[in-house]
Amino acid sequence: MTTVIDVPHSLDDRSFEDVFDQLAPLPPDEKILLDARRTRWASPFGLTALLTIAQTRLERPTFAVPENDDTASYWSRASFFKHAEGLYDITGRVPRARQASESSVLLEVTPVVHTQDVHTVVENIQQRAQTILSEKLHLKSTVTMRFTMALSEICQNVIEHAGTGGWVAVQAYKWQQRLGGRNVVVIAVCDAGMGFRKSLESAQGPRPGDRWGDAMALEETVMRGATRFRDPGRGQGLQGVKRFIGNWNGKLSVRSGTARIAIVPTWDEDDVMKEDLAPFPGAQVQITIPEWMPDA
Repeated sequence: MTTVIDVPHSLDDRSFEDVFDQLAPLPPDEKILLDARRTRWASPFGLTALLTIAQTRLERPTFAVPENDDTASYWSRASFFKHAEGLYDITGRVPRARQASESSVLLEVTPVVHTQDVHTVVENIQQRAQTILSEKLHLKSTVTMRFTMALSEICQNVIEHAGTGGWVAVQAYKWQQRLGGRNVVVIAVCDAGMGFRKSLESAQGPRPGDRWGDAMALEETVMRGATRFRDPGRGQGLQGVKRFIGNWNGKLSVRSGTARIAIVPTWDEDDVMKEDLAPFPGAQVQITIPEWMPDA
């Protein structure tokens, strides 16, 4: 028997919680079908998280392709199907991929397994990032280096802490809902590894106490720079990302286990901490950088 999981019409970091909720009660060896036939849009978080789900299943899952041609074509340009075909049994028509440079894709869905992958990610995105950040987000050209450093740190975090590979994607688009049509760049990095709590526990052991859990592990790692590594300077990657986000009024959110923490800018109304979410392994990170405005 196959359990059908309905993929939302619009798929981003918030609506993806509905997918996690449907998935949580199912044992890892249960056959599932992710039904995206009615899905019309997906953020980088949505695309990378869909691939991450497949990595958690013992039985190869099935994926139903969006029926909307524009949606399926965009997912193809973003290289989603290129990787999904190795993880899912695909049903529906997969369009032929065009070059991502023809669209708003800054970085196609890309696997991150080894340190060399991080170097490749940075090399592939630098030129596109320079154009987008200066021409569409109206940020200074000096920001490009800090942007790629932030992207590199988040990807490196997967290699050092996940214990398994992950996925990264970057996209630019207009954000009507919360920023009145301003341009944004969104980075998503998702993995299904050990997550922040188990990463800290692997070096320091389980921590007794009523408060210890995924939420506190996120607080210590994201807010205070805790790390399982003893080397001086380790654990500062996310701190550098936080500073970059703060300087440009951006947003950082990190989900791990059953909790999610966020650095929330003035233009957003998200919760700083969410607990008791549907459990899911690994860590799922999103960075949102908005177009600069004089009054922002």
